[in-house]
Amino acid sequence: MTVILVVLTMVVFLVIDYLRHGRKAETPATQSAREVVVSPTVQPVYVSGFELRENLRYHAGHTWALQESPTLVRVGVDAFASRLVGKAESIVLPKLGQWVRQGQKIVTVLRDGSRAEMVSPIEGEVTKVNDRVLTDPSLPWRDPYGEGWLFAAFSPDAATNFRNLLGASLARRWMEEAASRLRAMLPAPAGAVAQDGGVAVADLTAHLPNQEWSKLAREFFLT
Repeated sequence: MTVILVVLTMVVFLVIDYLRHGRKAETPATQSAREVVVSPTVQPVYVSGFELRENLRYHAGHTWALQESPTLVRVGVDAFASRLVGKAESIVLPKLGQWVRQGQKIVTVLRDGSRAEMVSPIEGEVTKVNDRVLTDPSLPWRDPYGEGWLFAAFSPDAATNFRNLLGASLARRWMEEAASRLRAMLPAPAGAVAQDGGVAVADLTAHLPNQEWSKLAREFFLT
């Protein structure tokens, strides 16, 4: 009788576990591989004054990638890029259906008559662009990890792409190094506000001549 009760108890727990986890596992399979979904809020960390989301993977050119499903990836710019660009006048995004390659220059930002280009962190077909960014080009710089995302892509080889990106402790060290280099290049007081214990100001390069800003953008965005 005791053995039967133990077996029945185990069966009950297995059924409960299936109902709790099995159904959740089925959900992504029922979603369209090309549909952008809303990601849960993740507690940010701050590295040398710049916000870093540890659920994302980063390209060294300061764009990020979020895997929404096995083949759907959302793309945006990180907080470092948003502070370096500051107040953009307009932004040009890739076209729907366009095939982009990892590391390819794909986004153009215009500011005070100068331009900066940014690269794609992944390879794939552009399936959606954030139209709000086109009408409000300051959105990626106000909310780079949320409403300011840039585009989504169908990436059949996303797993391989993500192995080439930075995450976790590597992303922290990379951000620290980038912040240290930027501080050394900026005149005071801008160079003093992007350090641990504080948040970098919204437009670190507001007072730089356009030529110097373009040079900084090319260096850090790898373009």
